[in-house]
Amino acid sequence: MSLSEKLQTELAPAMKAKERTRVGVIRLIKAALKNKEIENGKSLSIEEENQILQTMVKQRNESIEQFEKGGRSDLAKKEAEEKELIQAYLPEAVSEDEIERVAVEVIAEIGASSPKDTGRVMKETMARLKGSGKPVDGKAVSAVVRTKLS
Repeated sequence: MSLSEKLQTELAPAMKAKERTRVGVIRLIKAALKNKEIENGKSLSIEEENQILQTMVKQRNESIEQFEKGGRSDLAKKEAEEKELIQAYLPEAVSEDEIERVAVEVIAEIGASSPKDTGRVMKETMARLKGSGKPVDGKAVSAVVRTKLS
């Protein structure tokens, strides 16, 4: 079952249960997927769908940070709820341990020894992690690579 089909089947029960936030998030995701589909002119792959969801989560994280800085905890809470609902549709992300393991392998293979090699290590590490089919947080990878090279 594709993500669009899953969203469609979950929309009606959420509407009947009057779960406003859930209905809103499902509609937001459906709209984002449809817009990208129209933009591409073809149906989306699973990776493209996951990328859209990751972008939506990232936007929520940035909004939460801004709302907290502005003292609007009510809006930050709303964004956090939306983020959790969106994350429920994402497959499990790559773990911190796996990121560290792959980064150490790449550093050893490339022979990287200083922060100057960060770009090459990041490129190869990200490529290997994305090959696993799981969502990858670039910031987490960057943090691990920087600590290993410093």
